[in-house]
Amino acid sequence: MKISVISVGKVRQHFILEGEQEYLKRLRGTPLAISLVELGLDAPESMPASEVQEREALELLKKLDSFDYVIALDERGKQPSSKDFARHLEKQLQASVKSLGFVIGGAFGLSEKIRQRANYVLSLSELTLPHQLTRLVLVEQIYRAHTIMRGISYHK
Repeated sequence: MKISVISVGKVRQHFILEGEQEYLKRLRGTPLAISLVELGLDAPESMPASEVQEREALELLKKLDSFDYVIALDERGKQPSSKDFARHLEKQLQASVKSLGFVIGGAFGLSEKIRQRANYVLSLSELTLPHQLTRLVLVEQIYRAHTIMRGISYHK
């Protein structure tokens, strides 16, 4: 299964990039190998949040195919345990989903268009996380799901 993590904004913090690379390296050669897609969108500070969200939604939707299983990261989404998240991913693998896209919005979150396109809406926490850190936590959780599915003791 092809997995893409599509996020608004570029990650510049070295500690986040290093953490992501560690988990991506661990996932190489597994059914959960990930590609990271960054949309470097800048909006004038005077632009209203709703316009920024809509502009980002148009660009995010361009990166998704009609057959993609889409998981949108949104604070209003479901908050599964790591084991439940692993079961959800495993279910998609068993259903022969070919392409899975995780979508992370910018500073103002995701537009309703993205939430409607999503097959599943996920919240990683009730805490507010910057989108760069959200991406690192997501990549770690995908790795954790892999270890749970394979019975590797990392997840404990």
